[in-house]
Amino acid sequence: MSDDLTPATPDMGDRTPVTLINVREGMFGAGGDTSGYAGLVRTIEMPGASERPYGEWFDGVVDVLEELLGDDADDAIESVVVDRGELTLYVNRDHLLAVARHLRDDQDLRFEICLGVSGVHYPADEGRELHAVFPMQSITHNRRLRVEVALSEDDARLPSLTSIYPANNWHERETWDFFGIIFDGHPSLARIEMPDDWVGHPQRKDYPLGGIPVEYKGAEIPSPDTRRQYR
Repeated sequence: MSDDLTPATPDMGDRTPVTLINVREGMFGAGGDTSGYAGLVRTIEMPGASERPYGEWFDGVVDVLEELLGDDADDAIESVVVDRGELTLYVNRDHLLAVARHLRDDQDLRFEICLGVSGVHYPADEGRELHAVFPMQSITHNRRLRVEVALSEDDARLPSLTSIYPANNWHERETWDFFGIIFDGHPSLARIEMPDDWVGHPQRKDYPLGGIPVEYKGAEIPSPDTRRQYR
């Protein structure tokens, strides 16, 4: 197994292309060994960029959006992914507001509702460790798509969508609280689940599990975050 974990898009033939995010070794398996020493190797993959035709109504939506964005289309839309019958637009954060406004306002798009925002953390995806995922719903056309923005841990900022979708207010606060993504322009970006003085963002994968050592019959069991770590 190569130690090179650089994301790549393998040749999958007729299968959906994938992007390698990470390779984990020593994971638990279904063979009865619950110690993690069975040496199970598992690749962490994400669907790769799709090629046209995307199918269904997807081509039409992307065509309209690219026309509205004009010369900025290539910079704004990083990639289009169609997987399991779902459409995902990977968008450059500098163009997120423009994309969201077009999706909401154009008569051929009319994604009137943003169903919030969720954070995702991929520690091994260098330079793209944090993702913000915005599910969009068109009541007019009965369609759904997903807008996703990838960010670096060192610069985890993107524009708030509350000026376009006001109901995103609390969702953005939760994503900041748990993942540390900063939404510039949010009217009151404060913690919503954790106490105001809490340190860190507890749904990131590098957040320590915490706990205290436990002594039992003369032996000391270390806290979870100091036990054996899986790569």
